Amino acid sequence: MLTQKSTRRLSFLLLAVTMAATRFGQCGGTSSIPDASWAVFFIAGFYLSAEWRWALPALLAQAVVIDFIAIHYYGISDYCTTAAYWFIAPAYSILWIGGAWFSRNYQATSRDLGRLVISFTLAVSACFLLTEGSFYWLGDDIARTSVAGWWFNFMSWYGDFMLVTAGYVVLAALGHIALTRRLPEHAHLQSP
Repeated sequence: MLTQKSTRRLSFLLLAVTMAATRFGQCGGTSSIPDASWAVFFIAGFYLSAEWRWALPALLAQAVVIDFIAIHYYGISDYCTTAAYWFIAPAYSILWIGGAWFSRNYQATSRDLGRLVISFTLAVSACFLLTEGSFYWLGDDIARTSVAGWWFNFMSWYGDFMLVTAGYVVLAALGHIALTRRLPEHAHLQSP
């Protein structure tokens, strides 16, 4: 029988493996699997909100290490590693907070869908605004910055990031529902 502590450790391990398996595609990689990092941080906030002191820094460090390895050992482009790169820490933390907020308000009812949509949309939008905005305004890759250029860039990529992240979160939500409904002995999973 899984205890609550072992379930959370298993959740962390699964999320860390998911990020490791998909993150190499970020920053110009050729991976055919979309990067799940944003979803990992949102989902981790939901399941591991009480473990934020160790789990959030561990996942942030993992993301940086994966990027370093991908760029320095696998020839992945360093296009996204500008002065704005370090904004991923607060941006990913926003995703974590969105998942943690949803966890605190989760009641295992049909109203949770609305809470999930609100929490997810706000967290992903804020994360994207911070990462894309910092990349556009602080990165060296945009020759002539302008508000119109930033808005065009923002709108060009926003839907893709939202859709990919939503796909992973929907899969996690379906897995959560299936697991908590089929295994009554794991009822503690219903309210993280």
